[in-house]
Amino acid sequence: MAEAKKVAKDTYLFREGDAPDAMYIVKTGGFAVTKTKGNSEVVLAEIKPGAMVGEMALFDNKPRSANVKANKDSEVISLPYDSLTKQMEQLPVWVRAIMKTLNENLREANKKIKILENSNPDEERFPPHIINKYISILNLVGHKYGKPEENGTHSYSSVLLRNYTIQIFQEATNKMQSVVNALTDLGYLSQEDRGDGTQKITNLKPAELFGFVDWYNEWLFKQEKDRLPPMTEAETRILNGILHFAKKVEPNNKGLYKVNLNDVQNDSMKETGNLIRTEDVNSLIEKKYLTEKIMDEKGVYIMVELPYVEPLARNWDMVNTFKKKLR
Repeated sequence: MAEAKKVAKDTYLFREGDAPDAMYIVKTGGFAVTKTKGNSEVVLAEIKPGAMVGEMALFDNKPRSANVKANKDSEVISLPYDSLTKQMEQLPVWVRAIMKTLNENLREANKKIKILENSNPDEERFPPHIINKYISILNLVGHKYGKPEENGTHSYSSVLLRNYTIQIFQEATNKMQSVVNALTDLGYLSQEDRGDGTQKITNLKPAELFGFVDWYNEWLFKQEKDRLPPMTEAETRILNGILHFAKKVEPNNKGLYKVNLNDVQNDSMKETGNLIRTEDVNSLIEKKYLTEKIMDEKGVYIMVELPYVEPLARNWDMVNTFKKKLR
């Protein structure tokens, strides 16, 4: 019958595909429900003391549909199916029918969700408006519930973010984790393991993330004729190089920074790690991110409106990074 069982941290209670033999009630500690994806695992849910796990197979004896791993030293009460089945036989037929139907409906719902997630393989997994939605969720959770940290940053629990993502906005938590990882790589967020299977997420640049959402939303929903063309990854690299040199000069009385393109070509490899030739800025001029070239006896120049161009370079850098990382 019921039996207490200890499960050490990072040990699996059972794995996806295992044959089922019991359901469990978590007595102490906690567990993470995960799905294997490639060489990693995606966390679907957290199981706390008093919760039950492994109950679905009691009705149909199907293999485990997910992994369940202890995120701290834990103890469960094991309830073998053989004993439970004998007890269920004592229940009225209509009660057993309801329980079986609910279980089948849940299985079918999970199956449909999986089909939807895997359908249309050629469809973009992270269309632009979805990326903006996930960053908006991050901004909302951080702004409303985040703990203020030094230098204007704020932090919050990965559990809170996961709950908001799936419960309030009904979005996939694995996609949110992909966005969090990408923003961490870009230096907008940091993640700190708390030792209990959860993370402390710190928004390092909240103002820039809010600004990105507003800018990207406006850009996405403008008519094409009214918006600047997108910047490629190569163009953002060139523009960032131009900005590097613009910051080395004083602005004129109109707030414009005069950059000598000959100096850029001569010194860009040494100072930025990328060679930027005079002609490399032509596409940025055509797209109206930079002004026309100016020639005089000292060389070829370009005027840069730094407060206007710098956020655009930063935002397109983020967009192009998302395209590479979020596939």
